[in-house]
Amino acid sequence: MGKKKTSHIYHSQQLQPKEQLLAIKEKHNNFTIGVPKETILQEKRVALVPSATSLLVENGSRVLIQRDAGLPANFENRLYSENGAELIDSTAEIYQADIILKVAPPTIDEIALMKERQIVISAMHMRAQKKEYFTALSKKRITAISYEHIRNGSNEHPVLHSISEIVGNTAILIGAEYLSHPKWGRGKMLGGFSGINPSEVVIIGAGTVGESAARAALGFGAMVKVFDNSISKLRQLQNNIGARIFTSIIQPDVISEALRSADVLIGAMYSPNSNGIHVVTESMVQKMKSGSVIVDVSIDRGGCVETSRETSHSKPVYQVHNVTHYCVPNISSRTPHTASYALSNYFAPFLLSLAQRSGINEMLLKDKGLRKGLYLYNGKVTMEHIAKKFKLPFQDIELLLAAFG
Repeated sequence: MGKKKTSHIYHSQQLQPKEQLLAIKEKHNNFTIGVPKETILQEKRVALVPSATSLLVENGSRVLIQRDAGLPANFENRLYSENGAELIDSTAEIYQADIILKVAPPTIDEIALMKERQIVISAMHMRAQKKEYFTALSKKRITAISYEHIRNGSNEHPVLHSISEIVGNTAILIGAEYLSHPKWGRGKMLGGFSGINPSEVVIIGAGTVGESAARAALGFGAMVKVFDNSISKLRQLQNNIGARIFTSIIQPDVISEALRSADVLIGAMYSPNSNGIHVVTESMVQKMKSGSVIVDVSIDRGGCVETSRETSHSKPVYQVHNVTHYCVPNISSRTPHTASYALSNYFAPFLLSLAQRSGINEMLLKDKGLRKGLYLYNGKVTMEHIAKKFKLPFQDIELLLAAFG
């Protein structure tokens, strides 16, 4: 008994602050959590890491992991089994769990395997979805939550924030890799060295991705310039970094001049309508140095560079005007081990909290930020912009939950 209690506290402390540990109850709802293999091309992340599995199992849940689901992120099957998970070979069996936990949105074929009234937690990728995706989930009366849209008490997106930090850091590493490449770059190291002019990095966007990229570039010793239309974001970025780096609102002439000497451009400004914000025009790209590198992180929402077009992890780069473009939409999958921890560190406490309460209705009633991520409730569309775009019936979640208040 003593050994089990110690293990429970150890794993809980990995994922929860101490004050939350005091709220753990003795009685829990018993439900099964299914984690299937990701089938979308080049998605290597997994929604739960082994240590999180242990936490959930010790608190009364059954965790079903499809065999080899963690291998692309370098989590071996034995690590899951040693931490209490049940390894399942059958895809159909995985999709009979009470809760389906995924990284990418389920495909139409995967939705066909689901049972009625399940809870599905995954990304939604609104830009890539068609009406049949939502109607297929509705027919199964699924309750679907998009982790991209969940907000916390500070009105931030906690999952996206963690992933964005990883993406910002990775974008600089990608820029450094291709800048030094003999074919795609200039054979130049990113950074600053005694007696040598420092590399110059231009960042479009002062959000979490831009801030993380700036921090990483400064760590290399590069000279950093950040552009954004929000003065408050630029001020916050400087305060968070603790350095008075070059910042500017978006002015085409100033950006064009900065790009003439830039070695790496990070595009991290996101369009709210997924049509892209082409802050950097083709004429600006044409004036950049031969062998310089563009990493357009915002390509999943149309990109912020006019010459950007979506690429893949297998063929990530191409050149326009002798400037190398890296435009892979799922950059965090390039570092799947780290990114999986970022996802799991949110999902595990969330599922533990769900087990401690009377069900998803209670969580939705008490958590306004969670309701922001809900787009289907028992098959009813609860995000108004989805209903309008695909001409589907809309139901206000506040009214649907009123009966449980």
